[in-house]
Amino acid sequence: MAVKNENFSNSLQIVCFKIGREIYGIDILKVQEILKLPKITRLPKSSSYIIGVIDLRSKVIPIANLGLKFGIDTGKIEDCTRAIVVDIAGKKVGLAIDSVSHVIKIKSEDIEPPPPIVKGISGKYIVGIAKLEEGFVVILDVSQIFSVQEVKEM
Repeated sequence: MAVKNENFSNSLQIVCFKIGREIYGIDILKVQEILKLPKITRLPKSSSYIIGVIDLRSKVIPIANLGLKFGIDTGKIEDCTRAIVVDIAGKKVGLAIDSVSHVIKIKSEDIEPPPPIVKGISGKYIVGIAKLEEGFVVILDVSQIFSVQEVKEM
C-alpha cells in the first residue's frame, strides 16, 4: 500500500543521511543547505538535543542533534558530522546528523506508510519508508519533528 499524500507528486527527491547505522531522508525541497559544522557555541540550560548555536552569514542558528532527539546517539561530533539547514515554522534550524550520503529520486508509490509498530509522537514525523536495494530509508517530515513549544524555545 503506497502512501497517498497530496504533498507527493509522481516522484520525490530525498536527501539521504545517516544517524548511527540507519538511513533517514528529508524532501530536498525542505533543505536550504548542507554544511560542515562550524564552531558551535554551547548554550547553558538548553534542551539536551540542542548542542548550541552557530553563526551562519551573520544569523544565529540553533543546532539540534537529531540522534539525541531520537534517542539513538551519544551526540559525539565527528569530522563527517554535517548540519542540514531547514526552515521550521519560520525559523532556520540546523539538524546535526552523522553524514550525508546521497540524493535519491523515489516514486511516490514506492513509499510505504510507517508500520503500525511506529506509534505515538515518533509516528507523526515519519512520512513513510522507502525500500531501496541497500535497505530502507525512513522519510521524515521536518515540520513535525519538534513540538510548537520546542520551536518557540529555539
